[in-house]
Amino acid sequence: MLDRTVQSGIWAGGIKFSSRFLQILMLIVLARLLAPRQFGLVGIALISLSATRNFSNIGLKTALIQHKSANVDNYLDTAWCLEAARGAVIFGVLFIFAPLIAGVFDEPSATPLIRVIGVGPLLFGLRNPGIIYFRKDLEFHKEFVYNVSGGFVQFFVGVGYALVSPTVWALVFAYASADVFRFGLSYLVHDYRPWPSFDISIAKELIDYGKWITASSVLYFLYKEGDDAFVGWFISATALGFYQYAYRIADTPSSEVSEVFASVSFPAYSKLQDSPSELRQALLATTRLTGFVTIPMSLGIALVAPSFVPVVLGPEWTRMIRPMQLLALYGLFHSITRNFGSVFKALDRPDIIAKVSALRVVCIALLIWPAAERFGIEGVALVVVGVYAFPMLPLDVYLISQLTETDPMAFAREWFYPVVAAGSMFGGLWQVRKMFEVSPLVELIALIPAGVIVYTVLCFLLARYSRWQIEGDIRSIVGSLG
Repeated sequence: MLDRTVQSGIWAGGIKFSSRFLQILMLIVLARLLAPRQFGLVGIALISLSATRNFSNIGLKTALIQHKSANVDNYLDTAWCLEAARGAVIFGVLFIFAPLIAGVFDEPSATPLIRVIGVGPLLFGLRNPGIIYFRKDLEFHKEFVYNVSGGFVQFFVGVGYALVSPTVWALVFAYASADVFRFGLSYLVHDYRPWPSFDISIAKELIDYGKWITASSVLYFLYKEGDDAFVGWFISATALGFYQYAYRIADTPSSEVSEVFASVSFPAYSKLQDSPSELRQALLATTRLTGFVTIPMSLGIALVAPSFVPVVLGPEWTRMIRPMQLLALYGLFHSITRNFGSVFKALDRPDIIAKVSALRVVCIALLIWPAAERFGIEGVALVVVGVYAFPMLPLDVYLISQLTETDPMAFAREWFYPVVAAGSMFGGLWQVRKMFEVSPLVELIALIPAGVIVYTVLCFLLARYSRWQIEGDIRSIVGSLG
């Protein structure tokens, strides 16, 4: 199980890093060609799409992965019909209500963008359901081909269109082209062929498991993108462009790196759901590895933001530096607890995710308006960070400890060592930077390798002279690959 999980993790990491690299590279190129307001207009369309998707998510993929049966062919046709119907409804809702949605944001020009973006879920619902086996069976090398090839299509269409016509449509067609390509590719990479047949008992079984996934998905949208929607509505589309871009970069440790661990650990945890001791060991090992990788990434993003933004994106984007630094702390908190959700789902307790998310939404809703009115997008970022630091982080630790019968201090011990190493790296390099006056380009080039070297050395010393087990984990991973 370890060997297969590690190998799947490598492939899953390749998927996430390749996809995010292509997306970030595309956005960097387009940031030099398009204005922040144009990114905000597309952001309105993407928020609309995300809202309809999350409000209609019935958790079919999660239910099929979590199912104890290795072969779920009997479920696929019914799941395909449900997803196809869902996609058609989403497309219809977005097409009909696009003018109303655009009017809420006082941006009528977003109407056609919303309608074109709405084609994505229509195609998503009709894709081959057989590709669920890639994740269920930990065959991430196949999912790598499926996802990354779509990322290449998105990159070349977006950049190519922008070079010919630098308008907002470059972003829209980039996202739409990836959806079209992945729809066709799904039937080439897996030999299952769906047929429009529907079994009511199967549908009830899938939906019964997914009801809490639906609730948590709705709440996930509200706490993850509700702040985006609020910024676009309360402040402006331009502010939304700054905020979304800052969030997208700052949340990289959570959305990409820890998501790799979460995506691999969920099927692995599901296979261990009847072995509590093995599940606890796997949970602590995942927590240790996640903190080791994501904590320095988050603090590193906060460290390099003042030089990264003007050098890479351009001077017109400097408004996003402070929100980006604040949201890097959110990326840190979010990343180190993200795999907890995989445990809740694997142990058939997705209701916990929904209930915790509801509390988080309430906390953000109470604070976001006065914070935005007083401090703008910096205030919104501060609320997002503050709510996750307290009460969400302690609550997550308490709930996972109770469910798995794990000592809460065990999680704190796993986070302590990377926090010490990364915090020392951040503090030391921050002071060094203040001592020298150099150009942002030179500063950026120097800070990144310096941060990697300092953190690596400190981790080596901590692993050698303390009880931190990260060295053993790395040896196990290397041995599994060998």
